[in-house]
Amino acid sequence: MIARVSLLLCAAFLIAASTRSIAAPQTVTIGTAGVMGVYYPLGGAICRMVNVTRKEHKLRCSVEPSEGSVANIKSVLDGDIDVGIAQSDVQFYAREGEGPFQDKPQPKLRALFSVYPELLTLMARDDADIRRFEDLKGKRVSIGTSGSGTRATMDLVMNAYAMKRSDLKAAVEMKFVEMPTALCENKIDAFVFVAGHPNAIFQDAAAGCKARVVPVAGPRIDALIAGRPYYTKADVPAIYKGMDGPQPTFGTIATIVVSEDMPEATAYAITKAVFESFDDFRKLLPALANLKKREALTGETVPFHPGAVKYFKEAGLM
Repeated sequence: MIARVSLLLCAAFLIAASTRSIAAPQTVTIGTAGVMGVYYPLGGAICRMVNVTRKEHKLRCSVEPSEGSVANIKSVLDGDIDVGIAQSDVQFYAREGEGPFQDKPQPKLRALFSVYPELLTLMARDDADIRRFEDLKGKRVSIGTSGSGTRATMDLVMNAYAMKRSDLKAAVEMKFVEMPTALCENKIDAFVFVAGHPNAIFQDAAAGCKARVVPVAGPRIDALIAGRPYYTKADVPAIYKGMDGPQPTFGTIATIVVSEDMPEATAYAITKAVFESFDDFRKLLPALANLKKREALTGETVPFHPGAVKYFKEAGLM
């Protein structure tokens, strides 16, 4: 009798556990960047679209801060996170085994969609006498943290100008959230950040002290962009205190990446959740305000995930 009761209880437990595992939502984690940048609220916007449609696909979305593009791609491919936000140039480096992925091509990297342009933006103290990129020599500069897309892009630009870190008075690896205060407290002379605009980092720096957005343009930048389809010339808009007009620079596209190992149904559900409520999605972040659906299918430098392709074809976008 005791054995029979034990067997029934065991069976009941297994059935209950099985039911819970079927009903429990699958957690999808999005790797972003620092909480003061645009990637973090962008991840939140995507998660909001996924979570409001949870009954349809049983996915629960959460956001995780990170060091940025390079770290996100590595974490996606290592299986530590499910989705990452990354610059399209860093996508390219991962696919080809270049830059921060030197000699380690990542053929499993896939894209879901693109979001907005990201511009290499150089901001300097007014009294630092920095009027062009070359003027960074002998200055204290925050060059981006290891694992960030900013750092990868900055390394390329410094190389284009034949500039070494030893040419700087100090090459600081500072978190983005720390840069405005450090600039205004005269701990650094300038910082770079690859970001969408408007951006709280630049707003805080411009509001906190006299600072300027410095142009990053000229023959060396033209040569850098040539042959790199993931880069394009653009202007930082005159939206920050102290700017007299737009400042020329170049940029790339922010993209949403996953591994090819992600189930097709999961990639399909995430993509559909965003695109079926696209107008609501755009309202969640100023950087998304002018995004159009078809533009979200451009700028990728790795193949789309089959789940995203399935939705795009159903929606007549591909």
